[in-house]
Amino acid sequence: MKTVLITGSNGLLGQKLVHQLQKDPNYKLIATSKGKNRIRSITDFIYEPLDITSIPQVKGVFEKYQPDVLINTAAMTNVDACEEDKEGCWKMNVTAVEYLLAECQKYDTHLIHLSTDFVFDGENGPYSESDLPKPLSYYGESKFASEKVLQNSEYKNWAIARTIIVYGLVEQMSRSNIVLWAKGALEKGDPINVVDDQFRSPTLAIDLAKGCIFIADKQAKGVYHLSGKDLMSILELVNRVADFFKLDKSSITPIKSTTLNQTAKRPPKTGFVLGKAIQELGYDPVTFEEGLAIVSQELELVK
Repeated sequence: MKTVLITGSNGLLGQKLVHQLQKDPNYKLIATSKGKNRIRSITDFIYEPLDITSIPQVKGVFEKYQPDVLINTAAMTNVDACEEDKEGCWKMNVTAVEYLLAECQKYDTHLIHLSTDFVFDGENGPYSESDLPKPLSYYGESKFASEKVLQNSEYKNWAIARTIIVYGLVEQMSRSNIVLWAKGALEKGDPINVVDDQFRSPTLAIDLAKGCIFIADKQAKGVYHLSGKDLMSILELVNRVADFFKLDKSSITPIKSTTLNQTAKRPPKTGFVLGKAIQELGYDPVTFEEGLAIVSQELELVK
C-alpha cells in the first residue's frame, strides 16, 4: 500500500480525489488543506491542516507520513486576484512548490503538480503538451514558473497535469464554478453578460481526479493535458447549461471580452489535444452533457 498526500483537499479537485482514493485499497490517504477539514460525508482518511507556504509545516507533514505520492492541487487560482496580489500569488504558486519539491526529493516522493491552460496565450489552441507556453496573465506566469521549478530540477520523479476550467459539486465549497454559476443565475432569471470570444474545454472534476490517479498508478512522468473533450465558447457553454436544465435563455447577453475591463488578460482560445493522456494513461473524459448529468445527480444528493 502506498501513502498518497493531497494538498488543497478542501477544494473541488481535492475533495474528488479524497472520495476516490479513500476507497482505493492501493493507497493510504493523507488529506491536507488550510484550516479545518470540510469533508463530512466520509471519515475513512487522515486529515492534517497544512499551509504549503510554511517550510516548517511542509517539513513536518512529510517527516510524519513520508508519502510515496504527492498530488499538489493547492494554488491561488483567482486570475484577477493574482494580478492584484502578485507577491501572494508567487508565494503560493511558485515558492511553495519549491518547498514541496525539496521534500519530495528527500523522500523520493512522486510529485504530481496541477497546472493550467493559462500558461498559453490562446492564439493557437487546442494545445498539445509539446507546445511552447506563453502566458498573458500573472497567474499564468506563476503557474508556468512552477512548471519550470520541476522541469529545471535534478529530481525527475514528477508529473505536471494541466487542466481547463473545472466544474462539479463538493461539500462546503469556498468558490463556485462556471456551471453552477450559470445554472444559478439562469434559474433566478438574472441578466448575465457572457463572452462569446473565449473558447475552453470545461473539465468535470471527477474526470480530472481520475486522470491524476492514473498518473499515480502508472508512476507516469512528464507533462499531461487533462481536460474535457468538448471545445466551446463560454457563451455556448452557458447556453448548453440552459438547454440541459431546461432554463430560459432570454436573460443571456453575448458580449466581447474587451468590454469586461478585467484586471488580467485571458487567452482567447485554449483547449487541449488529449491524445497523450488517452494513449498513455487510459484517460477517458465524459462529454459536456454527460458531465452535466453527473452534476445534476450530485445536486439531487444534497437537496
